[in-house]
Amino acid sequence: MIKTGNTIISIYTEMTPNPETMKFVANKLLYPGKSIDFPDESTAGPSPLAKEIFSFPFIKSVFIASNFITLTKTTETEDWQDVIPAIKQFLKEYLEAGGPIINEDEIAQIKQEASNTVAADDDDVVKRIKELLDNYVKPAVEMDGGAIQFKSYNEGTVNLMLQGSCSGCPSSMITLKAGIEGMMKRMIPEVKEVVAEAE
Repeated sequence: MIKTGNTIISIYTEMTPNPETMKFVANKLLYPGKSIDFPDESTAGPSPLAKEIFSFPFIKSVFIASNFITLTKTTETEDWQDVIPAIKQFLKEYLEAGGPIINEDEIAQIKQEASNTVAADDDDVVKRIKELLDNYVKPAVEMDGGAIQFKSYNEGTVNLMLQGSCSGCPSSMITLKAGIEGMMKRMIPEVKEVVAEAE
C-alpha cells in the first residue's frame, strides 16, 4: 500500500483542454513516477482512493498520476465550480489522514497491458517509440492532466491509449495527429501513422 504521511496537504485545480475534466494537484507525491487510469467505478478495485472518489455521483472516471488526480465528470452534471470545493476538501482530508492511494498487490494481478516501459523483447522501432513517448510526450500531456500509453506497433502504425484528460477530449485528437504523429514520423522513419485505441 502506498500511504501518505501527516503533512498539511494543499490541493489546487488546473483546467485541462477537456471541459469535462479537471486536474487536482497535490503538494505531495501520490503515485511517484507512475500513472493509472480507472475509466469507471468497476475498475477502481486496486485504489481505495479512487473507490472513495467514485462515491461522488457525478464522477465518471479517475486518473491518478505522480502528484495529481484527473477527474472526469458526467456531461449532464453541474458546473465544475459548484463541486470543486467539496472534492478539494475530501482529497485534503483523505491525504492528511494518510489514506491508502494504490494497492500495488492488486495492480500486479490485473496487469496493465499498456506501458511505455521498454521490455527486453521489444524490437528496435518499439524501443525508440517508447523512449520518444517517455521523453517528449509524457511531460507535455501530464501538464494537461492526462497520459498516453503505448499499446502496439504493427507495420508502420503505432497504437496508443489515451488516459485521464486525454480520453474523450476533442483537442487530444489534434495533439495525437498533429503533434505526436508528426514528431514520430520525423524521428522514427518507420512510423507511418499514429492511432488512438478506443477505451
